[in-house]
Amino acid sequence: MDNKMFCFQCEQTLNGKGCTGNAGVCGKKSNTANLQDKLTAALINLAYVVKGNENNISIETDNLLLKALFATVTNVNFDDEAIKKLIERVEAEKQKFLPECAEFCNNCSQNHEYDMERIWSADEDVRSLKSTILFGLRGMAAYAYHAAVLGYTADNITSFCYRALRYIGMNKASVMDLLPLALDLGEMNLKCMALLDKANTETFGNPNPTKVSLTIERGPFIIVSGHDLYDLKELLEQTENMNINIYTHGEMLPAHAYPKLKKYPHLKGNFGTAWQNQQREFDNIPAPILFTTNCIMPPKASYIDRVFTTSVVAYPEIKHIDNNKDFTPVIQRALQLGGYQKDMHFTGINGGHNVLTGFGHDAILENADKIIEAIKAGKIKHIFLVGGCDGAKPGRNYYTEFVQKAPPDTIILTLACGKYRFNDLDLGTIAGIPRLIDIGQCNDAYSAIKVATTLAQALECEVNELPLSLVLSWYEQKAVCILLTLLHLNIQNIRLGPTLPAFISPNVLTYLQETYKIAPITTPEKDLEALLAE
Repeated sequence: MDNKMFCFQCEQTLNGKGCTGNAGVCGKKSNTANLQDKLTAALINLAYVVKGNENNISIETDNLLLKALFATVTNVNFDDEAIKKLIERVEAEKQKFLPECAEFCNNCSQNHEYDMERIWSADEDVRSLKSTILFGLRGMAAYAYHAAVLGYTADNITSFCYRALRYIGMNKASVMDLLPLALDLGEMNLKCMALLDKANTETFGNPNPTKVSLTIERGPFIIVSGHDLYDLKELLEQTENMNINIYTHGEMLPAHAYPKLKKYPHLKGNFGTAWQNQQREFDNIPAPILFTTNCIMPPKASYIDRVFTTSVVAYPEIKHIDNNKDFTPVIQRALQLGGYQKDMHFTGINGGHNVLTGFGHDAILENADKIIEAIKAGKIKHIFLVGGCDGAKPGRNYYTEFVQKAPPDTIILTLACGKYRFNDLDLGTIAGIPRLIDIGQCNDAYSAIKVATTLAQALECEVNELPLSLVLSWYEQKAVCILLTLLHLNIQNIRLGPTLPAFISPNVLTYLQETYKIAPITTPEKDLEALLAE
C-alpha cells in the first residue's frame, strides 16, 4: 500500500488491475481517491455507532448516508472540498450517537476508527467479496437517492446499508459471512429498484414509446445529462415560455417518454450519445450543459465555462447549483451563447436521425399477448437483453455487432447507456412488435425484471426456461448491484463484458461460473451460436 492511491471499482481500471498512480483512468486525482476512501471509512464508523440505536436515526442521517455513498461512485464527484464537507457531516452525525453507542458497544473507540487499507490488504477472497458488497452498496445508494429526492424512502434499505458497512468493517468477516450478504444486497437492490420505479411512475406517469429527434433546432438551448428526472422537471418549469429548448444527453434520454415531462413542448430531443463521448461532443458547443448526476468527465478548456453541476455531482471550479434548484445561471448562459444559427441535423453512431425509447414494463406488458403468441407460433425464436453501461475501453463494438448479427426472428431489449452503440439502428418489427425495444436507463432495470417474470408466469415456466439471454456490459457500481440482483434471482448463463471486474478474485469467479454459469463475452458469432443453442 505504498501507492499514492488505490482504486479498482470500475471496468476501465488501469491494466485491469487497479489505478495506483497520481490519477485514475477516469481522471480522478489521487487526493480525491484518498478522500473518497476516508469518506467510506467515516460511513463504516457511523454504521458502528448507530448499531443498537437504529430507532433514533433521522431521515437526515439516512439521506446523508445515501448521498455520501453515491458521491463515491465513478464519475460523480471530483471536488475535494465537496467530499471534505461530506466527511465533516458524517463525523458530526457520528458524534451525536457516541453517548448512546457506549451502551451497546464494549469496545467503542477501537471500532470507530476504520482504515480502508484493512480492506485493500485483506485476504484475496475476503477483499473480493467486501469490495463487491461495497461497490454494490454505492450503486444501490444511487437508486435510493433518486427515489428519496421524489419523497420515496424505505427504512429497510438504509438499515441494510448500515449492516453491510459493519460487515465490511469487520476484521473477522469470512467468505462464508460475506457471500450470503452479497446475495442479500441483490435482494435489497431489487426492492430499491421497485421503489424507484414507483417513485418515477407515480410522479411523472408511466413511460410510453416515444420517438426522439437527434436534430438541434436553432436558437438558445440547454443540454441536461445524468439521471435525475426531478432536476429536469425543475429546469423545464423555469424555462417555460423563454424560447430556450431543452435537450437530453446520455442517461437522461428516457425522460422523453414520461407524460408529465413530455408535456413541455420545449423538451425537444436528444444531443449526443453516451457519457464517454462528451469531451468530443461538447467541444465548443454554443450552449450550457447541466450535469444532474453521473457521468461527468474532466471538462476540456473549450467548454468548461459552460458546464454546471447540481445534486451529488461536482467538479472543481465549476458552478454548482445547490438544493434550492435555482437554474438562473444556466438559463442566463444559454441566452448569452445563443445556440446554433440554423437547425443542426446530428445522427447516432450508426447514422440514424432519431431513436425510440419509453418501453417501460407497462408499455411492454400491454403487448404481452402479442409477444407470447409470437413466441408460441415460432415467429419470435429468442429475446436478447443487450444492455448496461457504455465506456471508452476498446471492445465495446462487440455489442453493436451482436445486435446487428442477431437473427431476424429475435428481439433485442436494451437499457442504460450501452444502448447508444446501436439504438439508432432500424431493425424492423416482428408481428407488429419492434425488434429493438429500449426500456430506459439503468434506473429502469426493474422493468426488465418485471417483464421477464411476467412472461415466465404466462408461459408457465421459470425465467431461466424462457427463450431469453442476457448479454451485459458494465462500467461502474450501479451495474454491480444490478448483477447481484440477477444472481439473487438465480438468473443463469449471463454473458458479461467487455472485461470481468478486477475486484473479482479467481476463487469467487470460479464460484460464479459454477453456480450461475456466468461467462465473459467472446465474439458475437460464438456467443450467438452458444446462446441460441441453449
